[in-house]
Amino acid sequence: MKKFNFRKVLDGLTAASPVGSSGGGSGSGAGGSVHPGGTAGAAGTPREEIQETLTSDYFQICKTVRHGFPYLPTALAFDPVQKILAIGTRTGAIRILGRPGVDCYCQHESGAAVLQLQFLINEGALVSACADDALHLWNLRQKRPAILHSLKFNRERITYCHLPFQSKWLYVGTERGNTHIVNIESFILSGYVIMWNKAIELSTKTHPGPVVHLSDSPRDEGKLLIGYENGTIVFWDLRSKRADLRAYYDEAIHSVAWHHEGKQFMCSHSDGSLTLWNLKNPNRPFQTTIPHGKVQRDGKKPESCKPILKVEYKTCKNSEPFVVFSGGLSYDKPCRRPSLTIMHGKAITVLEMDHPIVDFLTLCETPYPNEFQEPYAVVVLLEKDLIVVDLTQTNFPIFENPYPIDIHESPVTCTEYFADCPPDLIPVLYSVGAKHKKQGYSNKEWPISGGAWNLGAQTYPEIIITGHADGSVKFWDASAITLQMLYKLKTSKVFEKQKVGEGKATAEIVEEDPFAVQMMYWCPESRIFCVAGVSAYVIVYRFSKHEVNTEIASLEVRLQCEVEDIITPEPETNPPFPDASSQLPSLKSLSGSTNTVACEGTMKDSIPCLSVKARPVRMPPGYQADLVIQLVWVDGEPPQQITSLAVNSAYGLVAFGNCNGLAVVDFMQKTVLLSMGTLDLYGSSDPYQRQPRSPRKNRQFAAGLTELSDSPVSLELERCKSPTSENRENSFSRSRSSSVSSIDRDSKEAITALFFMESFARKNDSAVSSCLWVGTGLGMVIILSLNLPASDDLRQSEPVMVSPSGTVLTLKGAVLTFACLDCMGTLTHQPYEVWRDPHSADDGDKARKRKLVMHSPSSSQDMGDHQFAVICSEKQAKVFSLPSQTCLYVHNITETSFLLRADVVTLCNSVCLACFCANGHIMTLSLPSLRPLLDMNYLPVTDMRIARTFCFTNEGQALYLSSPTEIQRLTYSQEMCDNLQDMLGDLFTPVETPEAQNRGFLKGLFGGSGQAFDREELFGEATAGKASRSLAQHIPGSGGIEGVRGAAGGVIGDLTRARIALDERGQKLGELDERTASMMASAEAFSKHAHEVMLKYKDKKWYQF
Repeated sequence: MKKFNFRKVLDGLTAASPVGSSGGGSGSGAGGSVHPGGTAGAAGTPREEIQETLTSDYFQICKTVRHGFPYLPTALAFDPVQKILAIGTRTGAIRILGRPGVDCYCQHESGAAVLQLQFLINEGALVSACADDALHLWNLRQKRPAILHSLKFNRERITYCHLPFQSKWLYVGTERGNTHIVNIESFILSGYVIMWNKAIELSTKTHPGPVVHLSDSPRDEGKLLIGYENGTIVFWDLRSKRADLRAYYDEAIHSVAWHHEGKQFMCSHSDGSLTLWNLKNPNRPFQTTIPHGKVQRDGKKPESCKPILKVEYKTCKNSEPFVVFSGGLSYDKPCRRPSLTIMHGKAITVLEMDHPIVDFLTLCETPYPNEFQEPYAVVVLLEKDLIVVDLTQTNFPIFENPYPIDIHESPVTCTEYFADCPPDLIPVLYSVGAKHKKQGYSNKEWPISGGAWNLGAQTYPEIIITGHADGSVKFWDASAITLQMLYKLKTSKVFEKQKVGEGKATAEIVEEDPFAVQMMYWCPESRIFCVAGVSAYVIVYRFSKHEVNTEIASLEVRLQCEVEDIITPEPETNPPFPDASSQLPSLKSLSGSTNTVACEGTMKDSIPCLSVKARPVRMPPGYQADLVIQLVWVDGEPPQQITSLAVNSAYGLVAFGNCNGLAVVDFMQKTVLLSMGTLDLYGSSDPYQRQPRSPRKNRQFAAGLTELSDSPVSLELERCKSPTSENRENSFSRSRSSSVSSIDRDSKEAITALFFMESFARKNDSAVSSCLWVGTGLGMVIILSLNLPASDDLRQSEPVMVSPSGTVLTLKGAVLTFACLDCMGTLTHQPYEVWRDPHSADDGDKARKRKLVMHSPSSSQDMGDHQFAVICSEKQAKVFSLPSQTCLYVHNITETSFLLRADVVTLCNSVCLACFCANGHIMTLSLPSLRPLLDMNYLPVTDMRIARTFCFTNEGQALYLSSPTEIQRLTYSQEMCDNLQDMLGDLFTPVETPEAQNRGFLKGLFGGSGQAFDREELFGEATAGKASRSLAQHIPGSGGIEGVRGAAGGVIGDLTRARIALDERGQKLGELDERTASMMASAEAFSKHAHEVMLKYKDKKWYQF
């Protein structure tokens, strides 16, 4: 069964139009079908030869794993036996983390913020309370957790939940001050309710406020401590249904913590105070401290501080107890950073954090609340980070975090994804990256070590590269659905630091983050890496294992529109000029200039936006800058940002373009080969015969790359922007029209795609040659011929010539990507130079000899003498036969939307075209015939971040930035979807619950025992009755049967299976009752009707009817 959407195919059939005008040399064109029939001449023959192996059965889309820090976190929970951590977020997501490799993402359908999380300790389950007043029970005994039950409160708002260890009854506090009790197994509300007016004294005239704390006494499970916001504390006896004692404090309560013996408890308050209460004397706290308050000289109470939002009180057998709290700092230091305070005996340690604290948890050796807690670590959840503090060492060092949660250390501006890359790259990158590791971490093992993860069947290496707003680039090992940072490159290090006040020099092109990475190009085989920055520069990097101290070579390029057409109405061919701008005055003297177009006279001209370091620079092992190319100001106009980038190590060339034109640079000889306006690239081949025009004076600049807000944007508005507003949002701001009217309106035509290839440049060519394919924002494809020196020995001395071939092809919409297939339909890789260390110790001639891999098609008889060029624009895809330049196939991908990303990728030893559309559809097309194989509405593009970061790679993998802090990976391969279960980690592993120390005689003597207090008897329906139906609504979850499979073998599994069977049986019985009642009613109606008919015709003869 084909997986693509059949309706979309029909749309394509009706929308497809004849390709009579498909550009220079398109021959007779193709028919109007989705993949038209063979055209005249040789075009029909290759189609019969190529057997396409991919069918729609090879494709299926599913999310695989999410990496990074949970966006907008709100809640934290830890299972001390399973040793797994859960984080809830404002968007309704839950991330569950264990040992490295165990990382699970789940999402509430409602999208409501998670208020609180509670593990059923060592049971493989989790309760979440959400802002829409719903409770959910998640089954963690399966690799993809699912909801077993939900309970939606209708009349009251949930404020706090508490689940005692090894209990099946959950206490739920509400905004009205009431406490309800929920059976975790059935998720049904008990009839037992603690009403606020019963809990407080009758003489109290004011409402105590919402419930902010619930906990059972460590000494007696039959006693419940209820904390109300206004400072009231009630110690409720669950058996006798009355308050044992009440305590009042004149400051609002934020949290409460018990001493493990159950005789004392501590409260944190809104005035920065901590109060310690004794159950024997509840009239007033026996100790009140304001830890960060200044002591007054006259003996008065210390001054108030900021609220202490949470306190934890943990005891140790062989030392003083630990008191850990967040907040409580003095008001007189407004600039102090958010802090966590650890009080241990008389020592007070304040740990300053980089971000506000959301929540924290103290990790203890025992899950039992009535034993010495023996805390060993504190997990601190910050707004943008997760840290774990080691409490076992006196200086409280933090643990080294093994999770990739620092993706957003600087906002991500672009991504690239490489699957099945050379296997030696990961260890090499790791070896140079490991040298930059920080010191001073705890020497203990990472304490969140639960779950199990094994390397799956998928073993090919994968690398993800992220570019960031501060100019840094991070290389990540993404093999086997994990993520680990390998190496970090700081591209800003090639430039001089901007002094305060000098930043305005670049403000006309970039308001902030002048080093933000806009594009990246990586050749894994040659290890050449190239970066295009937002300040209109390109840096070429080479990889070396040796440290060097050298000067950075730099070039400057003028790339601007032609002069006013009033002065020169005829197209003026601007010859490719060499590096004429290298003899410019010193950059330092000009970098401080602040006027863009100076009114009093001096006009910025031939100045780059940034200053390259002129002195020798120490470059550590890893990627080392080989060449910096900067676009310069021209006649007071700032350089436009770069919109396309390509590098080829075999040719030694880098090409880049913007909305003004194209530049080609020889990075081996460090010379500019070509710097030409887009119109001049056509020569006499411009199909529209346009006149060059002057640049617009009213420049438009869009928002910065770093503005990764989640606010929806109007894509239609973005689509209407003209090509002159080429900016940091280049993926959206291209001209969305290829109509003649838009060309008349504005002559600027952005270069949107570049591709180096061994190809046929002209129709009459009998052999392939080195070419540069250039795609523009108006759907034009121009092929440039590259004349390289015949022998490699002459490469450093002989000039490289770049010239237009005269070949122009056309598509509808801006060109996105190119690829080349040989005559057998196999993907032809670009030529490359095999990597060699540029600073190798053995400097002989043999070592310096370049080893090139050209990937030229075989010249043997059976291989043929033609190739296929695959070109995809934002509207359609075309396959041309070369050298005849006949358009063999065309597929109109979308009429109403436009593509954001298209990549030619390999899958199952075959090749296909993968596309991501702005309307959220992911599509794949076969090659070369462009048959639709998959079309699924996956993800509506609600913000620029998704558009900018979405990318496909080989083996059916893709990724995008799902939030400013998280990378979402997905697969479009059916095989990987089938194997995903084996690749994911297990959240639940069978672990014995540790035995309680205080069992037996002592516990019976000094405190209540579990047997003495039967919650079932108190809260069950037999005693407590049923809760009001209107109070809460039970919703069965979708994770039932899968959950049973996951829990099979355990007691919970049996219970769950029995419960679901009972639920189903009850449901069926209910349905049977309804059907029976319905049948009885219809039978009664029929009987009545029959009786009436009988009476009517009783006395009539047969002939009277």
